[in-house]
Amino acid sequence: MIVYIWVSQPGKSTSPRAVMRCLSQRGPLWSRRMKFPSPLVRGTLLKRYKRFLADIQFPDGREITAHVANPGAMIGLNAPGSEVWLSKSDNPKRKLAYSWELIKADGVLVGLNTAWPNPLAAEALAAGKIEELQGYNSVRREVKYGVNSRIDLLLADDEKPTCYVEIKNVHLKRGPAAEFPDCRTERGAKHLRELTDMVAAGHRAVMLYVVQRDDCDSFTTADDLDPVYGKALREAVAHGVETICYDCRVTTESIDWGRPLPVKL
Repeated sequence: MIVYIWVSQPGKSTSPRAVMRCLSQRGPLWSRRMKFPSPLVRGTLLKRYKRFLADIQFPDGREITAHVANPGAMIGLNAPGSEVWLSKSDNPKRKLAYSWELIKADGVLVGLNTAWPNPLAAEALAAGKIEELQGYNSVRREVKYGVNSRIDLLLADDEKPTCYVEIKNVHLKRGPAAEFPDCRTERGAKHLRELTDMVAAGHRAVMLYVVQRDDCDSFTTADDLDPVYGKALREAVAHGVETICYDCRVTTESIDWGRPLPVKL
């Protein structure tokens, strides 16, 4: 199995967005395994609040406020006292130097940063790890389509229909299955309608769910949390939209592409 490393270089940004830029440019910053750009720092969660903020205590007693790159409810993943892992930015312009990356829940590490699934999927695609999406000679990202939307990945080939790939981060687990979403998402339902329109226009459309944990046996929708999304996904599938789900192996050093999970709708 081929895995990649994100190699930090002086003067180069190591954010998920920068990773995507390097992938699209096929630059020299990728080697044989994907890692966090710098060592993560362990802490204890004190509280999460205002969606994007969390107070963390370090082992030496210091307390800091970290950025939470996750707009969801984070059900089961925000209990005070939990072991968490943070990345630190060297950008002096950032108001909050630390970002909350991982939490230990149910005995496993879970990735929380919703900015990572897109570069993870792009890396996996480039490495041939997503069998369902192989055979295209061109990959573009964040291409405008639909109504004020951008598709995460646009795959093209002269001999087959263009493929529109929408990527969603998944971390909710309340039983054996991974679930999405963890709160109401009107934007998510809108994306499903737009993917359905692409199928009607003769293209291929795929929903790719990236589960940032490795303790789930399947994927399903959380209809009790957002019945509209679950209904919209089933309708989209009935009209030809495809669903793919992969989990990830999460450690304090890396988040690596894992195995496919069956989708049960």
